[in-house]
Amino acid sequence: MNKRLMRILVFFDLPLKTKAEWGAATKFRNFLLMDGYHMVQLSVYARICNGTDSVAAHKLRLAAVPSKGSVRMLVITEKQYCNIQILPGKPTVYDEPQQMEQLVLF
Repeated sequence: MNKRLMRILVFFDLPLKTKAEWGAATKFRNFLLMDGYHMVQLSVYARICNGTDSVAAHKLRLAAVPSKGSVRMLVITEKQYCNIQILPGKPTVYDEPQQMEQLVLF
């Protein structure tokens, strides 16, 4: 069991031609937000995980992707994620570091 901090990056390109496709895309984005992901940029979301077991569990949860379009998942270490560089322009609110919230059990 590896307890190294990891990041899941989800990239997606979903069709938005019909009202049903818009609904499916919105439902998917809302799922990502409710599951602890934050938007890195349009159609790119990231989530921190505590080890490979957590990554595997979240990978299973991503199985409910929309039937149309393209969804990709990339897993990297937290150290690799911290090396992201913003090249042109100014940082946005989405570029602020996302901290892992620690759960305290009594």
